[in-house]
Formats: sequence, structure tokens, C-alpha cells
Amino acid sequence: MIARLLLLALGLLYVKAQQQNTCELIEWTGGHYVWPNEATKNIYRSSGRYISRNVIATRAQVYRDEVYLALPRYKAGVPATLARVSLRQRGCEADLEPYPCWAAQEEGDSSSFQSVVDIYLDENQILWVLDTGVVNSLEAPVRKAAPKVVGINILTQKKVKTLELCGLVVPASRLQYVVSEYAPDGRPFVYVSDAATRSILVFDVAGNKGYRVVLPNAVAGSRRDVLYIALIRKPVNNFLLITYLSGARFFQIKTDFLRAGCAAGKIQDIGAKGAKLVILGTDNGSALFFRYEGRPEVYRWEVGTILKSAELVYKSPENYLTTQAFPDVSRRRVRVLESNFHDFLKNTVGCGASQRVSLMISNVPQPSAVC
Repeated sequence: MIARLLLLALGLLYVKAQQQNTCELIEWTGGHYVWPNEATKNIYRSSGRYISRNVIATRAQVYRDEVYLALPRYKAGVPATLARVSLRQRGCEADLEPYPCWAAQEEGDSSSFQSVVDIYLDENQILWVLDTGVVNSLEAPVRKAAPKVVGINILTQKKVKTLELCGLVVPASRLQYVVSEYAPDGRPFVYVSDAATRSILVFDVAGNKGYRVVLPNAVAGSRRDVLYIALIRKPVNNFLLITYLSGARFFQIKTDFLRAGCAAGKIQDIGAKGAKLVILGTDNGSALFFRYEGRPEVYRWEVGTILKSAELVYKSPENYLTTQAFPDVSRRRVRVLESNFHDFLKNTVGCGASQRVSLMISNVPQPSAVC
């Protein structure tokens, strides 16, 4: 009996090792950073600037073997709010490498990242980083800097653009999600959701100008909680899908109208949701991933078909919930970032939140289908 149990345990360890060797799974608890040296780590820890259990990844993007992570400063003690981990990491715990460097993470420095809440990797390998400028948002919110979106070329690790959003927001604004696309003439545009003001911020990157698109009252319903946006790519037009967590319906608008600044009357109601849905991301094409609030099952919905046709494609393990589904273009697969974020919110994570990046079964469309 003991021999059988031992063989079973060895088998499970072998399977887990194989998953890691084939880049199928990486996992970690709390925040294990790559420090310049032990002395720096001790200084951060003794001063309260590093509290491992207060670190959690909520958003992710991947390029080849590197996963980029948004680590919002929800609580004190998050030394770096943007980091990356390697899909080919060795050992049991993934190490968080501050990105693009430690100097870019300085809390209180307006030129550095203050609290990164979302990231989006475009087809030209520009990582668009949404920084709200507000830290300790779950405890005692403090504004350290104006909100901004920063573009980083991940091939060179250099900042290529900083979009200052202060002229497009109000004190009550709650910026939550960012996506980007390129117009037919090659100009990049960035879209940011502002849940509190029921708005989409549109920024013409090349023209260095932005404007606010106020959504109809019907989009928000009775609550302005979480305003999801997702870029849906179709053969002729791209659409921005829009919905609130507590909203009863899905809406969309052609991004042509957003770029032209003529969105009035152009937002379409595309159907009822039936329940609270957490929008997780897209396959970089026309499919949307979502889960029902509080549920571990992830569904894939081909936008434009009836919602009931959505197929179950993944289920998180016990105590985990998915916070994002994102395309791994080089492997033509979709990955999920999952954690016990619900326990993190309740302050019941012990040493830290359990986090992992794993593969789901859905494939990514061929590049020609999404251009």
C-alpha cells in the first residue's frame, strides 16, 4: 500500500514537472521578486514596502516565453506593480522580475508606475500599461500621480509613449481596462474604460490627442461597478464590446466611429446576459471568454451568435477563479491567469494569494484572420 502511494506521488510530481517543462503551468504564492541583492530586499521588508501576502497578479499578457503581469497596489507593501515571469522557470515558485526595471516602480515618483491595473499587448509588440496613479485602493486610497497609459516596446524594453489622461478624467473617475488597435492607415489608438463616468476614453497616439465618449444611460443600468471593454476583430470591422458587471445587456460599437469621434447614436444593443458575467478577454479574434460571477467555469462565446451557444472550455481548480484569458500567439493557444482573489479581498490568504498561469484548450485564430 505504501509503495503504491509512493508511486502515485512520484507520478503526480512527474506530471507537474512535465507541465512546467512544456510551459503549460507556472504558479507562485504571494510576491516572490527578483531583487538586486539581499540588502535591498531587507530594506524594503523592514520599512513595510514589501509585504509578500499583499501582492497579487490580476491581469496578464504573453510574448513568447515571457508573461507580463499587472500587480495593482491594492494594499501597502507591493514593491513592483508591473513584472514578468518566465514560462520556462525552474523550481516550484515563479519569480517576479520588475518590468522594465526596478527604477520604474518607485512609489511617489510621477514618472514611475504607481498602480498598474491592466495591460494590453498589441500586434507590434507594444505593451500598453494602464496606471491609475492611486495606491492602497483597498485600504486607504492615496493618489500619488496623475493617471496615464504607457507604451513599452517589449523587444527593446524602452518606453515609446506616455499618454497623460489628466485632461480626460475627473476626480471620481475609476479607470479599469485598456485595449488598443491600429487604424487602416497604421495609426495606433488606445481605448480606456472609466466606470464611474460611464465613459470610454479614446486616444489618438500619433496625433497626441484624446477625447471622452459618454455611453448611453442604458449601458450602466442601476450600478456603475466594473466597466468591461473587449476588442472584437471581424473580417471587415473591429468592434469594442462594452458591458458593466451588473449591467443586464451587451453593447458594441464599431471602432471606426470611436476613431472618428462620432460615436453618438452608434452604440448597438446586442443582447441580454441573463446573469452577472465576468469578462476575461478574447482570443485576439471574434471570440470572447467569460465566466459567471463566483463560478470557476470559463466559456468561449463567438460574438454575433446567441449567448446560449457559448461552449465550456476550461474549469479552474478548487479555490481558484480566472481573472483573465489571453492569447499566446506564438503557440496558438489561450492561457488563463487564475488565483484565489476572492480570499485576497477577504484578507484570508495566509502567506499570500495562490496564483498560476495555465493553458486552456481553445486555439488562437491564424494571424490572417485577425488583421
